[in-house]
Amino acid sequence: MNFAGRITLSRLMCLMVRQNFPCACEKGINDQIKKELQASYDYMAIAYYFNRSDIALPGMFKFFKHASDEERQHAELFMDYQNKRGGTIELQDIEAPNKKVTSIKEAMVEALRMEKEVNQSLLDLHATATNENDPNLCDFLEANFLSEQVEAQKQLADYITQIERCNEELGDFIFDKKLAKSGSVHKE
Repeated sequence: MNFAGRITLSRLMCLMVRQNFPCACEKGINDQIKKELQASYDYMAIAYYFNRSDIALPGMFKFFKHASDEERQHAELFMDYQNKRGGTIELQDIEAPNKKVTSIKEAMVEALRMEKEVNQSLLDLHATATNENDPNLCDFLEANFLSEQVEAQKQLADYITQIERCNEELGDFIFDKKLAKSGSVHKE
């Protein structure tokens, strides 16, 4: 069998798996993959800002590096799901991070903004799945993402409140030490 024949056979196998998987849901998943990868990239930029020798906040680095890894894992979960449903993964361009942070508070505020954006995208995808009568996608989103997003937003909002209570520099240092010791990492 030549290469062209394998592509046809491969596509045939996808069609065999595909059932009640509307094109709008497939496209929405590809859009969500982009959102998750963009968030991972943005979190990585923030993490490595805190890892610089002139900043040296290892707790913040750990927190945002974990957030970056988690967002990438979410993208991979969506890619696995897309394949299981017989869809086609279409990776899209991700942009360079557009927000540079210069403080712990700015980083947490930016993280909360990003989490709300990702959450809204997940809610929009859930609405699409509902409108397209795709209960499997609704279940997938509810089981893997929606509750985690609410918890992550609450955690970030709490951190912002705690940071606001701290004085600059010493407060940031103490807050960072708390993060480093706690072993608590961003969960979404």
